[in-house]
Amino acid sequence: MTAGGKRRSAVLAVALALATSAVSALPSFAEVKAAHRPSDLTLLDRQGVAIQTTRVDSSVRRLAWLPLGEMSPALLVAIVLSEDRRFWEHSGIDWAAAATSAWANLFNTRTRGASTLTMQLAGLIEGGLARPAAGRSVAQKLAQAVTASRLEASWKKSEILEAYLNSVPFRGEIVGIDALAQTLFAKHASGLDSQEAAIAAALVRSPNAKPAAVAERACGVLRLQHLECAGVFGLTQASLARRGGVPLGEQLAPHFARHVVDPLGPAAQKSTLDASLQRFATSTLRRQLAELSGRNVEDGAVVVLDNASGEVRAWVGSSGDLSGAAQVDGVLARRQPGSTLKPFVYELAFEKRLITPATLIDDSPAQIATVAGLYLPQDYDHAWKGFVSARTALGASLNVPAVRVSAMLGPDALYERLQSLGFALPESAGWYGASLALGSGDVTLLALTNAYRTLANGGVFAPPVLRAGGGASRPVRIADAAAVYLVTDILADNNARVRTFGLANLLQTRGFAAVKTGTSKDMRDNWCVGFTDRYTIGVWVGNASGEAMHSVSGVSGAAPVWHALASALQAGGPSKPPRTPAGVVRQSVAFDSRKEPARDEFFLAGTEHATQRATAEVAGEQRFGITSPRDGSIFAIDPDIPPLAQRITFEGERGLWVLDGKALGTAERWRWAPWPGRHRLTLVGRDRLPLQSVSFEVRGAGVKPGLAKR
Repeated sequence: MTAGGKRRSAVLAVALALATSAVSALPSFAEVKAAHRPSDLTLLDRQGVAIQTTRVDSSVRRLAWLPLGEMSPALLVAIVLSEDRRFWEHSGIDWAAAATSAWANLFNTRTRGASTLTMQLAGLIEGGLARPAAGRSVAQKLAQAVTASRLEASWKKSEILEAYLNSVPFRGEIVGIDALAQTLFAKHASGLDSQEAAIAAALVRSPNAKPAAVAERACGVLRLQHLECAGVFGLTQASLARRGGVPLGEQLAPHFARHVVDPLGPAAQKSTLDASLQRFATSTLRRQLAELSGRNVEDGAVVVLDNASGEVRAWVGSSGDLSGAAQVDGVLARRQPGSTLKPFVYELAFEKRLITPATLIDDSPAQIATVAGLYLPQDYDHAWKGFVSARTALGASLNVPAVRVSAMLGPDALYERLQSLGFALPESAGWYGASLALGSGDVTLLALTNAYRTLANGGVFAPPVLRAGGGASRPVRIADAAAVYLVTDILADNNARVRTFGLANLLQTRGFAAVKTGTSKDMRDNWCVGFTDRYTIGVWVGNASGEAMHSVSGVSGAAPVWHALASALQAGGPSKPPRTPAGVVRQSVAFDSRKEPARDEFFLAGTEHATQRATAEVAGEQRFGITSPRDGSIFAIDPDIPPLAQRITFEGERGLWVLDGKALGTAERWRWAPWPGRHRLTLVGRDRLPLQSVSFEVRGAGVKPGLAKR
């Protein structure tokens, strides 16, 4: 092509570029702002306070749109001085700078640009807000100039500067001034000082330059302002070295954010959390773990639920940098809950009218037959208390009475109740056996805390609510309100826990609170879970690795955190106890041989007794429901033994025995000649209402002789 042809082609290209720029739709400031897609989304608390920034786009680092008023004045001065000194005066094109640049480019080997901030923004808009190409043709530059003039005519200067600073690419993946400020300087753009602002301005011109070159240019920006340059080189080196993998924004709830942040949702998303409570829970847990640092413990978790709505108010998944496994979410990790399951054992026994809070239960060595052999439960202090009331047994967290009560329930009843409370135990009832009453099944802190919330709500269960506005599931009654009230009253009774915890303990608060601690085998985990009238609080302390702690129990590990949270949540006024539901009566009781002081006690209507006696038998004359056979028992008839010697004895409270719908007779014990098949045995009380029903099986000749109980 001839020289004249080349000139004509260039002219046509310029004309086409100008025409295209003139007719293309120019986005408004609002449209550019709306199209801004941050790589990191911000989770807000229920009041709109930022609590967590979560990255959802690994290809770029761009934060939410930042208003000009939230940027450092020093930054605005540095950017204008560095990139466009006559920004506030020109109308998109700085003709004086353009002429100077053209003259310099003719006679110097080093070229000099004359793009204004408006022209640079025009280039970013034309390129889809991506980093501009290394060089632009004449036609592209002219089109950019036309777009800049149109921007100046339709946008405010402040809008141009705001859009530019939110869209300009900096070093590497960083786009926008707030991402730069938080990545390089670990602060918001509003807090940048003059030296940091000068470094930011230097990176606009030379984003990938070496630290020395960036520092030299930053010093030039500072000299234009007659400011000191000392220390800029060291600051530049330190800042540029910090940029890899730095989490941005608030980091108060990283584990919770995993479950609730919608990666396709808006830049700011509301949650159910309370920022002040989240901060307090985090700092309290970390402080407690720091105090336990010499006892081989580094991890912990906290969850707080609103009783009425089920919404999560605080979710602390780990101890952060105190932990060697900070990414593990302790709220959802499965651990053995220890004694925190005992309230559900006693509630179910109260509900089935097997015992009352005044029933005397023998705390002495016990051997429980299991498939794997004999199970010998021990109390925490390895000391036996003899006969104690159910109130004392639960309040003082005695192990053997809990196992005895669980045995009365049968192998499946407790398991089914725990499953209905949302524990989702992975194994069968037979796999756990009698040890389930002492917390042998692995559960999550969230499920355990929500189960206690069920107690706080009088036996009505609903799953916890994680997402704001997600709505609560339909509540379902799981447990009898009257039986739940008896357990709640015991868990709130400081006198009931004296024998183990003493009068002065961290489970007592200025208002009502029902609470229980738990420690798993070998002190691998300890817990403290309880509720006030408005909130249920769960705390776990241990090691994510499963390593045992050194002499850390629930009352020394998790309880201090629980107590601090419960006290803080009652700062506005003491918590109030629940109202006594229908079906609960109060009566004075005395105990035989002064085993416990006389007191007023709560009973389910129809189970009250004025005198509690204990004999050498399991519970003396205090029998409630069926004690034998247990639900699920299997009996086998041996053809070599006379039938009269193979009778099965039904034992329990005095009442009417009904087998397979046929009345047998009224007694505490009834001997029955076995008949092969599956049978249903019911005990009817004095009020002609069923006290309890169990199922058992009798196998005929040919089955291995003996008696097996699963």
